[in-house]
Amino acid sequence: MTQKLSNQFEQVSEPSIKTKSEQLVPTRAMVESAFMASVTATIFLINTYFPAGPLLRMFYAMPIALIYLRWGAKPAWKTMLVTLLLLSVLMGPLRSIQFVIPFGFLGILLGYLWKRQFPWAISIPLGTFLCTLGSVFQVSLLSVMVGENLWVYITVQMTSFLGWLWQMFGSLDQPTLWVVQIFAIAGLVGSNFIYMLLVHLVALLLFERLGNSIPSAPKWLETIIY
Repeated sequence: MTQKLSNQFEQVSEPSIKTKSEQLVPTRAMVESAFMASVTATIFLINTYFPAGPLLRMFYAMPIALIYLRWGAKPAWKTMLVTLLLLSVLMGPLRSIQFVIPFGFLGILLGYLWKRQFPWAISIPLGTFLCTLGSVFQVSLLSVMVGENLWVYITVQMTSFLGWLWQMFGSLDQPTLWVVQIFAIAGLVGSNFIYMLLVHLVALLLFERLGNSIPSAPKWLETIIY
């Protein structure tokens, strides 16, 4: 009789314990999302007023991607939204838009690809494409804010660089406009490609220690790292 009562008690108590643990999941996701949003906003704020080069910039998209890996798409979108609101209060709406495009959406994209174990051969080109579009958007936005076409300034600087490069090879000809434009776009894409490679390397080393590893690096790159 006593054994039967204990079995019935276990059958009743186990579901209640499971229910309580399940109820803690959305709470943990909410707390971690809020924490990561504050971390992201702080990193962006510090790097804006005290620029440290690409060091802190590599961490812009990582908190959102980490939330995606741990809890899925909905908490990741909430993290990006809370970060947008925090930056809007701290720095104004224009600065917050500069974060969301492209770094907010980059965190969502990388979290989606890493959670589904897409290889680096897919995630890096897609991230590079998104960052390039974001760079074009930021140049356009800054041009509107300043009242001048900043792409013309970039073109002038690239023309000077190519003219110097041409002279190094013994040519006195000036590069044509379409050559300058191609080199400017290639430089923009190349810088974003290097940035994405660094983001993947940092995430590979950092997320593995947090228990949310991303897909492994290509074999040729693993031999260099390790």
